Amino acid sequence: MRARYSAYARGNAAFVEASWHESSRPEPLVLPEGDHWLGLAVLDSGEHGDDGWVHFRATCRDRAGFAVLDERSRFVRENGHWFYLDGCPGVTALKPGRNDRCPCGSGRKFKKCCGH
Repeated sequence: MRARYSAYARGNAAFVEASWHESSRPEPLVLPEGDHWLGLAVLDSGEHGDDGWVHFRATCRDRAGFAVLDERSRFVRENGHWFYLDGCPGVTALKPGRNDRCPCGSGRKFKKCCGH
């Protein structure tokens, strides 16, 4: 999961495509442009035989502001490699409070950084 997140963050469509199971991979695979990924939190993961799952939250900044992608992803292992099958994503706007730390990672308060 962390490798797929890094590939999305860097715009590495070749890796995203190679790690996506051919039975569910979109054709053509197009990565969204303009999103700046800020962080990943893996909340839960597990496997049962060759089936696996990951529940994660990823924070990004796009033209509209900050957003959080919350997804429960399913994976399958074939020939010793894990492949992404599908997921149940949900995207919500992130509205930091004025005195909260800025999600951009600057370490400053939101009101003195991206919230001004």
